[in-house]
Amino acid sequence: MKEFKGRAIVPGDATFEAVVTKNGFNTLASMQMMNLQPKTKCNDQSNPDLYKQILEKKALCLPLTIGSTTGGMFLFAAVKEGKAPACLLFSQTIDSLAAAGAVLADVWAEDDMPVYDQLGDEFLNYVENGDQVTLKPDGTVIVNK
Repeated sequence: MKEFKGRAIVPGDATFEAVVTKNGFNTLASMQMMNLQPKTKCNDQSNPDLYKQILEKKALCLPLTIGSTTGGMFLFAAVKEGKAPACLLFSQTIDSLAAAGAVLADVWAEDDMPVYDQLGDEFLNYVENGDQVTLKPDGTVIVNK
């Protein structure tokens, strides 16, 4: 067990199973097929860490998001449709588009999607697929192996 302190953009208090990428997460490329799949699998062939992985209801641990201005819209839509990751845990500082999507989802969607950033490189090097991550409202993330 190891504890990391980040910044809560959208706070939460829950435990989820981790899915991890060391690559930038392209929201559009990864989630464009979400309405056609029973479970949201990553469709971004450029991200070998996540390609064909189920993202729905998982703690997506990532360095940053990449891609176009549709990223925030896709995050919001995924949360609204109930097909989003359970939470987003950024090792780096969240970009404004992903933050906008997360905040819009927090305000306008029924489901919550906690979002934390600034967890650091040590977090991303420590957490592995299948680990249990517990979120605390103050920005703390506890990783259980």
